Amino acid sequence: MTAFADSARMLVQAGLELGEGARWLGDRWVVVDILDGALYEVSEGPGASLTPLLRTGGEPLGAVAPLRDRPGHWIAAVGEGVAVLGPDGTADWLARPEAGKSVRCRMNDGAVDPVGRFWAGSMAYDGTPGAGSLYRVDPDGTVVTALTGVTVANGPAFSPDGTRLYLADSARGVVSAYPLDSRTGALGAPEPLIRLDGASPDGMTVDDEGFLWTAVWGESRVLRVSPYGEIDRVVRLPCRQPSSVAIGGQDGTRLLVTSARYGLDDPAPADGALWTCDAGVTAPPAAAAVLSRYPTSPAR
Repeated sequence: MTAFADSARMLVQAGLELGEGARWLGDRWVVVDILDGALYEVSEGPGASLTPLLRTGGEPLGAVAPLRDRPGHWIAAVGEGVAVLGPDGTADWLARPEAGKSVRCRMNDGAVDPVGRFWAGSMAYDGTPGAGSLYRVDPDGTVVTALTGVTVANGPAFSPDGTRLYLADSARGVVSAYPLDSRTGALGAPEPLIRLDGASPDGMTVDDEGFLWTAVWGESRVLRVSPYGEIDRVVRLPCRQPSSVAIGGQDGTRLLVTSARYGLDDPAPADGALWTCDAGVTAPPAAAAVLSRYPTSPAR
């Protein structure tokens, strides 16, 4: 049952082609424009704007997370795999698991779990059913295939105690909850959390009360969902393709929503903008990735 519905206001008329990867890092917002391969910092308050942090030189940039103890370095779901990006966008590759597949695929969304492992999903450019996967990056830099058979992997997001992983398969309209062994990173059998008939759950985050927030691509809304799958809140948006969410800001309770112009014949200023409203709840800052084996060899 929906507790209440409200609406968001535009923060920045950003013109993002495919905005994603919203994160509050404890002192600043960051977002990506996937197909442009760009990472931006987002300011708050009057005159809010985007400041470019890096570009990948043409590789799609699905999501980033800061690398612990290495300022200016990011672990990233980029192109056909996972890499550490330096301040100038130079990539040191950990693995390119999507390279050489029979269907052309790219990395998509990603996030770090509470113990510092980076998880990132993939998808086929043409949306081929089941062509995507979910990967886990262990602290030694090993990239492990955690799941296969996903069509469009979005998220993941994690319960505050790190024992549950949420993953959206956007093309199938479902968010699933997986038991997560916080020690080993192993996933248990999934259970559907929500199904959205004819709609696409997209980027997600979890607040400090354990509720999941998900952007709903194509439906101009964000949902807050209980750990039991009940819709608790609806945030309405003027844009048509909200794509990711984060909670943070200087007051700790600001909801930031990215959106996209991609695929629209008649994009309006609302499409590709950044949106905000009061979430009424706090959330953990986006975690930094732990990577003990920092790659120093040339990209491979």
